[in-house]
Amino acid sequence: MKPENRLKLDQFIARPPMVAWRALTDPELLARWWASGDIKPVVGHRFSMDLGPWGIQRCEVLEVEEPVLLSYTFAEGLLNTKITWRLVAEGIGTRLFVEHRDFDLDSPQGRQAFKGMGDGWPSVLTRIEGALA
Repeated sequence: MKPENRLKLDQFIARPPMVAWRALTDPELLARWWASGDIKPVVGHRFSMDLGPWGIQRCEVLEVEEPVLLSYTFAEGLLNTKITWRLVAEGIGTRLFVEHRDFDLDSPQGRQAFKGMGDGWPSVLTRIEGALA
């Protein structure tokens, strides 16, 4: 049986979904907690994200349902993965679910990225709340 090639995490954000949505789709806010880039929540929009030591990553928006779903390709031509964000109202805030999938676990680069992002995503997600303050 092949190992699972996706990462699934969630983070509570003490802000309503529309505010949490801005953290994912406003380039200025996104840069505060993860990476700078010219993201727009428009299907077909191609954009780049600057992940510093990991380079510029090309992406394309695949799905948008404001303010509950955003999905895009990530690291096209390198990792060729997909990131999907789902926002669910929870009490006074939002439960943010992220799924990062389609890692090529048969390649050394895919395995390294899977491990690195599996270790890194939890701390990255904790920075969202501060970016919204």
